[in-house]
Amino acid sequence: MWRRSLQLQVVTSTLVISVIVVVVLGTFLFGQINKSVVDSSQQSSVSDAFADRLQIADALAPDTDEQTKTADTAKSGAVNPLDEVMDTVTGSGEDGSKKRYDVLILNPAIPGQSRASGSVVRSSVPPSLRANLQRYMRNHEYGKPVGIHQQIKFPGESQPRLTFVVGGVVHVPTSGQNYEVYHFFPFTEEEELLTNVRLAIVVVGLGLVLLLAAIAYLVARQVVSPVRLARQAAERLAAGKLDERLKVRGEDDLARLANSFNEMAANLALKIHQLEELSQVQRQFVSDVSHELRTPLTTVRMAADLLYDAREDFDPMASRSAELMQAQLERFEAMLADLLEISRYDAGAATLDLEPVDVRDVVLRAIGDSEALAERHSTRFELRLPNEPCMAEIDNRRVERILRNLLFNAIEHGEGRDVVVTVGADRDAVAIAVRDHGIGLKNGEDTLVFDRFWRADPSRARTIGGTGLGLAISREDATLHGGWLQAWGQPGEGSQFRLTLPRAAGADLKGSPLSLVPPEIEMRRTWRGAMTPVLLPASADGGGHDDD
Repeated sequence: MWRRSLQLQVVTSTLVISVIVVVVLGTFLFGQINKSVVDSSQQSSVSDAFADRLQIADALAPDTDEQTKTADTAKSGAVNPLDEVMDTVTGSGEDGSKKRYDVLILNPAIPGQSRASGSVVRSSVPPSLRANLQRYMRNHEYGKPVGIHQQIKFPGESQPRLTFVVGGVVHVPTSGQNYEVYHFFPFTEEEELLTNVRLAIVVVGLGLVLLLAAIAYLVARQVVSPVRLARQAAERLAAGKLDERLKVRGEDDLARLANSFNEMAANLALKIHQLEELSQVQRQFVSDVSHELRTPLTTVRMAADLLYDAREDFDPMASRSAELMQAQLERFEAMLADLLEISRYDAGAATLDLEPVDVRDVVLRAIGDSEALAERHSTRFELRLPNEPCMAEIDNRRVERILRNLLFNAIEHGEGRDVVVTVGADRDAVAIAVRDHGIGLKNGEDTLVFDRFWRADPSRARTIGGTGLGLAISREDATLHGGWLQAWGQPGEGSQFRLTLPRAAGADLKGSPLSLVPPEIEMRRTWRGAMTPVLLPASADGGGHDDD
């Protein structure tokens, strides 16, 4: 179906290309959106974290009196200096507002001095982030923030969530202490946004692919439908419906194609009609000439018979002329009969007179009619007949004529060597093979040999006075029976003609009981294939055997 449907190929190709383009563009578009959303969120988060660190630095660096009071209070354990700072940073002061992120403030010098908002704990800080901050503190690099994306599982939550953690160092010059400040920005909203964007891209891409496939289907249908109609019209035209034409709509390329097709069909119908008339005239001419020649030929035949019967009273030259005229008249009569037979085939008037016949008897009668000619050419017949009867529904006269033509041809080209006649049969067919050992056939001549008046060597005269129509008529007789007449030959190996006929009239042939190639040739080919030399590796010790 893929090879036969142009519309399916176009739609499928468009669909595949559309999927590739949509996937590439969707991936690129989603990547750009993802980068834009993440970068924007990160910049906003870093800005918020920076502002909070400034606020924390201001809160942790009061004037001297407040610092002394705070320090004394801290030593007594009553107030943690980070409490007010945390309230200020998280916005849980007077207005009661709540920010979207959580904050963790640590004092590495005093492990117990830490504050956090929300569900954040000390263990929520990624170890790599804290290690970087501690390195910055050792190098007195207090202004560098560090950010990292990580899935963090907070206490009281069942599933981890993606969080952007920004860490920074707040240095208090008055006290010489460093505070680690961590901001935890949840990326839940960004994840939902990107998920929705991804889903939208997939849905839009799928819809676009289906839309492109539908467009390709409609366009391909619009183009392929006229082509399909042209193909159907061409098939009907090839089937003999010469009045088949295409409808012309518009003036586009398809309309011009329909016009060209209609002109071609009209010219083809005209040429076929002219050829049919010419063929009819030729057949009628051959038939009329053949019939008209019979009357003068009969008169000439009577006069020639009289001269032939009285040839002993003539001088040697006149006697020889009478004999030559008699032989040529016989050949002329045979040629005239063959021409009449060919004209009946051309006119479609040939019919079969079928009857159940043992093919072996037909072969024996044909050989009996050919024995005199075979003796004159020093040729012997070798018969290979089966023991069981080979019954078939055939026209006895036509099959016997086929065999006589094959035998005459084998005698003429067999160069005095034996002619082998083989009969074979199976459940569906009977076959007769006539094998000679003469000059053979060249490559391609196995089909030309059945053409009318064809000769392999035009300079070679016919030794038995054939008309040149025998094998052509034989093939027509075989075809009329629904059978095959085939030839095989090789130069110097002779030739073989095989006639295959169905046992039951009208049955289709599926094979032949006899091989077209003679058995001895097949055996020779098999033997040569078996004797093909094979290069064997030498033995491990280096001892080869060249004589073998």
